[in-house]
Amino acid sequence: MPGPLNPSRKKHKVVKAWMREHVTDPYVQEAKRRGYRSRAAFKLIELAEKDRLFRRGMSAVDLGAAPGSWSQVLRERLGPEAKIVAVDILPMTGLAGVTTLQADFASEEGLQAVREALGGTRADLVVSDLAPNLSGIDSADQARSVHLAELAFEFAAEVLQPGGDFAVKVFQGAGLAAFQKTVAERFDKVYVRKPKASRDRSREIFLVAKGRRAD
Repeated sequence: MPGPLNPSRKKHKVVKAWMREHVTDPYVQEAKRRGYRSRAAFKLIELAEKDRLFRRGMSAVDLGAAPGSWSQVLRERLGPEAKIVAVDILPMTGLAGVTTLQADFASEEGLQAVREALGGTRADLVVSDLAPNLSGIDSADQARSVHLAELAFEFAAEVLQPGGDFAVKVFQGAGLAAFQKTVAERFDKVYVRKPKASRDRSREIFLVAKGRRAD
C-alpha cells in the first residue's frame, strides 16, 4: 500500500481538491447557465465594463481563443455588425458570426490570415488570454508568460488602428515591469487589473492598454 508521502497519492489528492473547487465555483456554474464555454468569460466582461473596451459594431481579434468563451462574449456584446476574428494554434469549435483561424498569430502566415479576415482594415480591439503550459518551475513559467504577452503586444501593434485598445494576460513577477513600460510607450494609458473571476491564488493579472498611439 502506498505510504503517506507517495507521489501518486499526493497527485490524486490535488486532483480531487481541484475537482471539488471546480464544481462548486460560482463562475463555473454561471458559465454553464449562460452557455459560456469557460468561466474565463467573466474576466473579459469585467475588464470591458471597467475600462470601456466594447463598442457595438467594432472589429476585434481574440488571441489564444480556444475554447472560445472570450469570442462568445465579443459576439454577444459587440453585436451582429461587428467583425470578430478568433485565432489559436489549437482547433476550436466554430461560433456563428466569428471567423475562426487555426494559426500561429506570431508567424507571418498567421498575421496575413488575420489581415485577410479583417478585410484589409485594422482592428479596434485585440484581446489575449494566452497562458503558457505550466511546468511548475516558477521562473520558467514567468518567462514564458511574459514572452507570450510580448508576442501578443507585437501583434496588436501591427493590427490595431490608432486609438485602438489592447488587453493581455501576464503573470506577476520578473519581466512584468519592463513589459508594462514597453506597452505604455505605444498607448495613452495602461492599467493593471485583477478581475474578480481570476482565482486569488493565481499570479495572473491583465494589462489593459487604451488608445494606441499613431506611428
